[in-house]
Amino acid sequence: MESTRSFSDKIFLVLKGLGMGAANKVPGVSGGVVAFVAGFYEEFIYSLKKVNGKAFKLLINGRFKSFYNYINGRFLGLLFSGMIISYFSISKILDYLILHYELYVWSVFFGMIIGSIYYINKDFNDWNRNTILSLILGICLGLGISFLSPAKENDNLLFVFFCGIISVSGMTLPGFSGSFILILLGNYVLLLVDSVNALYDTISDIFSGNFNFIYNETRLRMLQVLAVFTLGSVTGLVTFSHVLSYILKHYKSITTASIIGFIIGSLGVVWPWKKTIYKHLNNGEFMLDSRGEKIIENYKRYIPELSTETYYAIGFIILGLAIVIGLEIYGQKQKRHA
Repeated sequence: MESTRSFSDKIFLVLKGLGMGAANKVPGVSGGVVAFVAGFYEEFIYSLKKVNGKAFKLLINGRFKSFYNYINGRFLGLLFSGMIISYFSISKILDYLILHYELYVWSVFFGMIIGSIYYINKDFNDWNRNTILSLILGICLGLGISFLSPAKENDNLLFVFFCGIISVSGMTLPGFSGSFILILLGNYVLLLVDSVNALYDTISDIFSGNFNFIYNETRLRMLQVLAVFTLGSVTGLVTFSHVLSYILKHYKSITTASIIGFIIGSLGVVWPWKKTIYKHLNNGEFMLDSRGEKIIENYKRYIPELSTETYYAIGFIILGLAIVIGLEIYGQKQKRHA
């Protein structure tokens, strides 16, 4: 696999990792959709499947090169490098854009998800009673998740480990937004904002020679939470990859139909025209998180009136659709030149 991958392919793989990382950070968007549309979903799943007992045996015995080759290390390394870079760069930009241009950002994502539905469906011809039923169940499950109300924040380490397992499913299951699930579980800010910021601040302190953070109980607790969340994510990533590789091998048509349905159902989460509803205290004031920001309770979706802003939003939906089509055209060209 690696011998056929050119330098430009490797650069694009890092960029795809950037896309997956950014998508995983945004509630309602799935990194798995990026993998599916960009054409490396199955290689991603089967590479993760290689992280098994045999791989750990190679690692423990010091056979690092064999371990690296066995798990398709260059592919995973480039992809995860992009994801890590994304978490400290592109995801920050996305946070800013969502804060100041929320409607247009959601419009682009809405268009991209519509494009991904077209992309996955265009080559799928195995429609029968079972796949149609799987499609309907996927749509219902996606819609059901879209309209659930979030729970309260919970930093219990067992629950944090569970959150890690669940949230990472967005990387392996297209249409399933791990970050949105974290909102529903009440831990989005804790795990994807506060703990990540604590790590960033700690790294900055270490490089500046300031080690006073070891006396900061709140910082240490956030680092502990992040470590447990990361452990849960790795566990979930490997576990889901084994399950999905088996399902893709034995029930590919049903799985694909379910994914299409789930992505269709997830359109409710990224519908651009929605008002954010925040949680209130009994005295009518807003509930605030650890950063002093209002806690999201849910979204109220509505049909927009025709206006200049609406036309711009529709334009951004078309842009999102064009991005996916552009990726598809690029993928087809790569296949022809392979």
